[in-house]
Amino acid sequence: MSEAMLEIESHKGRYQVLLDDSPFVLDPSDVPAHYVVDRRVAELYPGPLQPVLQSDSVLLIDASEHAKSLERFPAYVDHLVERKLRRGHRMVAIGGGIVQDITCFLASTMLRGVPWEFYPTTLLAQADSCIGSKSSINSGKTKNILGTFTPPTRIRISMAVLDTLEDVDVRSGIGEMLKVHAIEDPAEFDKLAADYDRLTTDKAVLARYVRRSLEFKQKLIEIDEFDQGPRNVMNYGHSFGHAIEAVTDFGVPHGIAVTLGMDLANFFSWRRGIGAEAHYRRMSPALRKNYAGFERTPIDLDGLLGALSRDKKNTSTGVRVILPDGDGRIGIHHEVADDAFRAICGEFLAEARTA
Repeated sequence: MSEAMLEIESHKGRYQVLLDDSPFVLDPSDVPAHYVVDRRVAELYPGPLQPVLQSDSVLLIDASEHAKSLERFPAYVDHLVERKLRRGHRMVAIGGGIVQDITCFLASTMLRGVPWEFYPTTLLAQADSCIGSKSSINSGKTKNILGTFTPPTRIRISMAVLDTLEDVDVRSGIGEMLKVHAIEDPAEFDKLAADYDRLTTDKAVLARYVRRSLEFKQKLIEIDEFDQGPRNVMNYGHSFGHAIEAVTDFGVPHGIAVTLGMDLANFFSWRRGIGAEAHYRRMSPALRKNYAGFERTPIDLDGLLGALSRDKKNTSTGVRVILPDGDGRIGIHHEVADDAFRAICGEFLAEARTA
């Protein structure tokens, strides 16, 4: 049984986000499908995915950050060409954000555009990345430097698939949920933080916050689908977070790195005189709980600042970061990566390690 959670407006038309009771409700359409599947998901769900795995065109992906590097794409393209992908066909992504990025980028660029659908199997993808049209591809040492805006034709979410996630993957998704709730309103963040422990024990509570996270994001992507203005605040925690991922060679998972990035952004905002200590102290307990176990991951300060300087969102004169103001409202700020900038980042890393 399926329930329509949301209907999203995009430049390609409307698309639905459906909530399914079963893990994989496969579309019986006669349109030929080319499946891109997380190999681990295929191993966990061989029964429900049997029709997919026995299809004429299935590309299994070992879902690491390196899998979405530009250098890997010739092999993906060759696979689809050999299986005679045509414009009238469709691509179907089954997995998390990495499989989503790969499929979206391929669907956007091959044959100048092929329709695609998404079955998100991680909490991070279900609560955040599944809507919004964006693909993000790495090249060399630079994360998410390539991409397109191509929404799926449909998204099917099943909470049942979350039962097989590791704890760190659940917390990675919660990191993005904390982010979008903070952007919506300080009070919304506080509600989610108060229910933090219930997110992993009560599926109904988790489903409610997943829906709310998507509703909050929907407001921004419908007024700024191409990331030209208001939607930029969705990068809260990401400038620092992407740099943390890069300097640790992705040893800190994305949503965990974003959580660390949010805590660093809040600390930086307070110490730079933009925000308030009260908001850093208010939010830090929930954020620290979410990145617990990663706070002592070695993070080289020079490497962090170097990775931050390569962020595609920067301007020619400085670093663009998303910070809370004195009222806890999230906004866009341009900062010079000077000695004071470096000192604040170093101070935060030292404090986080000893917490």
